Amino acid sequence: MACHGRLLRRRMVCHGGSMRRTVKLTTGHKKVNYNGPSMAFHALDFETSIEFTWAPLLVELKKGAGNKRILHLDLIEENARYWRNVDVLVFDSAHWWTHSDQWSSWDYYMEKQTVFQSMNRMVAYQKGLTTWARWIDLNLDPRKTRVIFRSMSPRHNRENGWKCYNQRQPLAFSSHQHVPEPLVVLKEVLRKMSFPVYLQDITAMSALRRDGHPSVYRRAISQQARQQASGFSSDCSHWCLPGVPDIWNEMLSELL
Repeated sequence: MACHGRLLRRRMVCHGGSMRRTVKLTTGHKKVNYNGPSMAFHALDFETSIEFTWAPLLVELKKGAGNKRILHLDLIEENARYWRNVDVLVFDSAHWWTHSDQWSSWDYYMEKQTVFQSMNRMVAYQKGLTTWARWIDLNLDPRKTRVIFRSMSPRHNRENGWKCYNQRQPLAFSSHQHVPEPLVVLKEVLRKMSFPVYLQDITAMSALRRDGHPSVYRRAISQQARQQASGFSSDCSHWCLPGVPDIWNEMLSELL
């Protein structure tokens, strides 16, 4: 995820990520507020707020009959209410769309009044992104709000067969030319928009860093288990900190 940024007169909302600034704020000159899925940090001396809002699929995920989870591909207003009156919005969405059925966060898709038990995930992603793009085009003024969309983090082990455990060196640039399908879908949706969204493409640069994942060290296991790590996921979805995401945020800071 990344961030969808928002600032009230200087208000920035983040959707899955963060920014770093080397400014020291003293106690009493900062505060944090929580409002449902949104958390806001306020730097009072600078009249600036940075908000993080949890909406990893952008469109709405609701409970239906029998407590089933329904992903509404054409509904977004419930999440989008946090994106209004904003100076900078930073989005990202892809990772949760690619989960296997076992780890999926929904049971059914819904579009208008039609329920689908299954759908090609990239078709669903395209539909969800199109709903997001339509909302941006209809509701935001590019003279008042800047929109950035951060591309997705690559996965070495699932898409390309690499295992990142014990990797200590990045890949050479020429050895990795794979373009994830979600990035292809994202670029096509952005291309059709009238609102000028900036694509912060972190995918190619991150793909080189097979050495940057927590791998089997993401949880406490014995040394013997680590030495027999073939049964463990390489966990290419997450990154060590400090590490690769810090570079994403340095890039975002320069963009701003």
